[in-house]
Amino acid sequence: MNRRPTALAFALACLLASPVHAQDSFGGAPTPRPEPAPPPPQASQAPQASWSSAPPPAAAPAPATGAASQQDAFERQDLGVAATPRLKEGGLHGPTPNQLPGGRLVTTSELAQLMRDPASGVLVFDVLGGPQRLPNAIPVVPAAQGGSFEDQVQRDFGNYLQQVTQGRKDLPMVFYCQSVQCWMSYNAALRATRMGYTRVLWYRGGIEAWQQAGGPLHPAGR
Repeated sequence: MNRRPTALAFALACLLASPVHAQDSFGGAPTPRPEPAPPPPQASQAPQASWSSAPPPAAAPAPATGAASQQDAFERQDLGVAATPRLKEGGLHGPTPNQLPGGRLVTTSELAQLMRDPASGVLVFDVLGGPQRLPNAIPVVPAAQGGSFEDQVQRDFGNYLQQVTQGRKDLPMVFYCQSVQCWMSYNAALRATRMGYTRVLWYRGGIEAWQQAGGPLHPAGR
């Protein structure tokens, strides 16, 4: 596998991840997963539509009735952007579709259920490159790039996913970035669907929705 992307790819990865940590290539072993990640508490109210939000208190109060469905509705909301099978070029911050061609949108409550099931085999991929990640998330920031499904990024990403999945195309794979205003994970998820992975899940709410729900985060260095 070519682990040395072009200078342009490196520059783009840095630009996409700024001001947080950039990742210039695919590689490194996935974070060990000895135990399933604990599910986040359900939010007591729907998250606010902002680019960033402070994490909730560590000990969140019991959610009000219907809070989970309220949050799910927020994460599935139609922002007036049509789903596209093409990679997004240019700025990757802005309203996103609420569907993913070849895959499907997954909400916080659904992701929490997957993560606490040791038999699910779910792989979670961080396409943001921030200082914190969801538990056991694997960084794949370069996969956020636009371009084509025949470019070097696609080849390197394909080689890396082949290793991580041990050749299994049916493992559930979750891609996330910042929020419903972030296209980085959309591009990465599209790239995975193009490779023939059959259970590609796009966590549209991203780390912002996870924090809003009181979900645990790990430092990126772990």
